[in-house]
Order: sequence, then C-alpha cells, then structure tokens
Amino acid sequence: MAKPNYSFEKRQRELAKKKKKDEKDAKKRAERDAAQPGAAPEPGASDTAPE
Repeated sequence: MAKPNYSFEKRQRELAKKKKKDEKDAKKRAERDAAQPGAAPEPGASDTAPE
C-alpha cells in the first residue's frame, strides 16, 4: 500500500484556505467600493442646488 503524501495534502489545504480568503477579501473590497461611489454623488448633488 502506498504511503499518504501529507505534504501534498497540507499544501492543498493551504491553497484552498488562501483562495477562500482572497475571495472573501475581494467581496469585501467590492462592497466597500460600491458604497463609496454612492456617497460621492450626494455632495455633487448639493453643488448643483440653486443659490
């Protein structure tokens, strides 16, 4: 019977964990970016208000 390759299994777990973390960070970044442009037009709208 073949010996299990623990190094390979560990590396695969680490890569999966890193991929999941990167996806989570990308999702957070996208949400943050979506929220910022929403706040930016508000001050611009007040600039176009009649004086």
